[in-house]
Order: sequence, then structure tokens, then C-alpha cells
Amino acid sequence: MSYPWPEEGTPLDAISTPMPVIDEDRLTANILRAQSYLDRHGKAFRPHIKTHKIPAVARQQLQAGAIGINCQKVSEAEVFADAGFNDILITYNILGAAKLLRLKALNARVAQLTVVADSAVTIAGLAGAFDAERPLAVLVECDTGGKRCGVQTPETALMLAEMIVAAPGLVFRGILTYPAPGGAEKVENFIQQTMALLAAKGIECPVRSSGGSPDFYAAHLVPSATEHRAGTYVYNDRSMLRAGHCTAGDLAMHVLATVVSRPTPGRAVLDCGSKALTSDLLGFSDYGLIEGYEGAKIISLSEEHAVVDLSRCTSGGPEIGDVVRVVPNHTCVVSNLFDKMVFHRNGLVTRVEDVAARGTVW
Repeated sequence: MSYPWPEEGTPLDAISTPMPVIDEDRLTANILRAQSYLDRHGKAFRPHIKTHKIPAVARQQLQAGAIGINCQKVSEAEVFADAGFNDILITYNILGAAKLLRLKALNARVAQLTVVADSAVTIAGLAGAFDAERPLAVLVECDTGGKRCGVQTPETALMLAEMIVAAPGLVFRGILTYPAPGGAEKVENFIQQTMALLAAKGIECPVRSSGGSPDFYAAHLVPSATEHRAGTYVYNDRSMLRAGHCTAGDLAMHVLATVVSRPTPGRAVLDCGSKALTSDLLGFSDYGLIEGYEGAKIISLSEEHAVVDLSRCTSGGPEIGDVVRVVPNHTCVVSNLFDKMVFHRNGLVTRVEDVAARGTVW
């Protein structure tokens, strides 16, 4: 038996929980605000679709002015290519014969496909899989303080760029970084040094891609970057709220949950466990913010239960059967936990969208 998804016009309080819901007006406002900011500063915008994994939302981002999309895995890019997207950047080192075979097939049907590399091993694999008939665009990933992937020096970036230029099946398109918040000066210096080294060798660097929602509205502090990538901004979440990058009125995603138990006066249990709320803490001591109940804390998650400490809740807390709205710590993970996403306006359902790229992590 299939789940009876709500029709347009259904009130949110008639929806079975747990269920993530997206506020249409806040979603649209977030998209337009971000695009307008980058437009003002002359930077291209490439949204990261891992936050929503929904082609319809990505189309809204493109209609607002984005130049293309950013995916994280080949499987994610395949879903969006199937949906008609033709400018895709995959920001992940792609290794292994099976993935390279799929990547080559993807490159044959996407107008502009670009990948990243931060090692000679990755580049050698790409070079062995592609040829001059249908070359693959590659960016060298640089670590400018984010301490994840990326070459550590501009000199290494030059070395890898020269390898890409020398490979008949590859095209060097530029450099990319995912910096640490507050690291604009370091990013700018790294980009400028790398560009100078490349220019001395006669190598053009048309794309200088920086990224991240946590530092989104500081993108103008990196003037040498040509484009910015961000994902979380489209919905926003508790971590973005804490960082001051949005207000409560910008939170487009909530997880609706029902109080299923009040075992003691100081404890409630919700039906949104780790299979509905992310277990990411991101520096918080609890697992989500329950709107309207100041002092209530989701102190633990099991698979189907969220335990709420009400001992400091100023209102006494919700009762059995009440439906609450939870702001997740990290919205991107929640998207990957559900097959569909319910959208609404003023508390009434507007549409239900398939989370088409759910589970595409290989």
C-alpha cells in the first residue's frame, strides 16, 4: 500500500508525522536574496543541490540566475542530467574504473561537465579514461583553510594544472576551494598566487570557484573568485541561524513531529528519531530546536524516538498528540532521509516533490 501523500490545499495539521515541510515563500526569498547578492558583486552562482536533491528546486535556482549546479557524487549528477540539467560541477575526487566509466557516459550527454582533482593519482585516472574526442573539464582543488580536500600550496596547484594541460583527454578550467568561515583573506591570497604561477607558464585560469553557505555573504571579500557555490542557504537551518546568516523568518524547512509520550512531567517523546532528524550536532548540545517551547531540548535520538527534556521549558511543554515544528541542526541530511518533500504556503500544502537524488552517495 502506498502512502497517501497530501493533496494541494491540505492543512499541515492533517499530515502524518514525522514529515519535513518547506515554506514556499521563505524558499523563494532565500533563493532571490542569495542570487541578488552575488549579482551585485559580479559573481556567478552555482548552487549545491545536495541540500535539497530536488530538480524542481534547482530549476527555481537557475530561473533566478544561477549558471549551473554543483553536485557531490557521480550518482547525484546522473539524476540531474536525467532531469535535463546541462552544466554540472562535481566537487569530489572521482576514482576507480566503475565510476570513471559512468563519468565518461555522463560527459557524453551533458553540455558542460566539470570535475575536480587534488592529486596526480586522480588526474592519471581521469586522463586514462578520457580522450580528445570528448575531453573532460577539470578544476584543481585547493585547501585554503577548510582542511578537507585540496592541494596545500599554489606550487602544487601549478604542478597538477600542468598535468591536466598535458593530458589530451582533459581540459584545465581553473581552481576551486571550500574555505573555512572567516578565511577570505587567505583564499584571496592563495588564488592570486596560483594565478600568477599559472600566468607565468602561459596557462589560463578562467574559473576560480569558492564556496560555502557559512560564509556566503562574505563572498565579495574574495574579489579574484569568479563564482560561488552554496547549498544550505536555500532552506537554512539551526546552524545558519546561530551563525547569524539568517533569521528565524528565513527558516524554510521544519520537521513536523508529534508528541507520542509524556512519561514524566519533565520529559516528552517525539516521533522523529534519527531516521527523521540528523544526528549531526554541529557544536550544539541537542538535536534540533522546537519552535514555541523555549528551554525544551531534544537530548537524545534513537531510531524512531526523540527524547525531549522539558525541565527548563518555560511553558511546561507540549502535550500528547500535539504537533510541534523542529528546526533541524543540519537541513541537508534531513533531505536524504525522506523520499518526498512537502511544500506549503500559509499552512496549506502547495505541492509534494520527489527527493529524486535521495541516497545518491556513490
